[in-house]
Amino acid sequence: MSSSHRTAVTVIGLGPMGRALAAAFLAAGTGTTVWNRTPGKDRELVAAGAVAAPTAEEAVAASPLTVVCLVNYDATDSVLRQEAVTAALKGRTVVNLSADTPDRARDTGRWAGEHGIGYLDGAIMTPTTSIGTPAGVFLYSGPEALHAEHRAVLDTLGGAHTHLGEEIGRAAAYDIALLDIFWTSVTGYAHAVALAGAEGVSPTDLAPYAQGIGAILPPLFEEFAEDIERGSFSGEGNPLTSALSTMAHVVHASEAHGIDAGVMRAAEGLVRRTVALGHGAEGFTRVAEVLGRR
Repeated sequence: MSSSHRTAVTVIGLGPMGRALAAAFLAAGTGTTVWNRTPGKDRELVAAGAVAAPTAEEAVAASPLTVVCLVNYDATDSVLRQEAVTAALKGRTVVNLSADTPDRARDTGRWAGEHGIGYLDGAIMTPTTSIGTPAGVFLYSGPEALHAEHRAVLDTLGGAHTHLGEEIGRAAAYDIALLDIFWTSVTGYAHAVALAGAEGVSPTDLAPYAQGIGAILPPLFEEFAEDIERGSFSGEGNPLTSALSTMAHVVHASEAHGIDAGVMRAAEGLVRRTVALGHGAEGFTRVAEVLGRR
């Protein structure tokens, strides 16, 4: 790649999210180089002004900042830890927006430090349609000075941009916890739709009431957080013994229709374990404390 093609940022990985990231950079007028392991996904981006790099080595050499968005850190390692790519990254910065565990983020941070590569770990908390808009939410962790150096470019990706601190695994810790909420919630919704359907209730008919249940949760999250931090585990409104009863109803109704109740049985099992430890009069927040015991 010739020096005339040097750009402000390189995007590695052109799946739906990677393409959205690159498109947001281009829309903001940021010179952008792109590369993907399989060809063909860069056509629209190139038409919009992106520079297509023929190799990963040339891609990272084109910019002082490389943003990586791949399926996980195995995929990230397979690209960045190639000898030629690692050498080309020396003295440059990588922002890794791939999803994985906090330990993998820390391992990648150590690897980057050993090779003279600036490294920030990050998490994307909103869908592709939000990227480049005020609705986009991004979390970052790693060296504060490095984050400040590249903030102007990263700010073009979304409206809510938070640096969580220098501990490199912090963004991934938030990400994994929030993914836990998301996937258990949508699994619960899918199960509810199946159970309601078995009783003749359509998804459309259920939807407004499901939204009502969803609206209850945000204030509960705040209340629960305060309750756990205080260590009060209040069961005044709904003790665990009462919660067990309603959980059992869901299990029995599901299994009567031949619907797998494994998810609710798992939740019920956690509550039964907590009650057996003598916490039946306390609230659901005690379950978090029991789960966190070592």
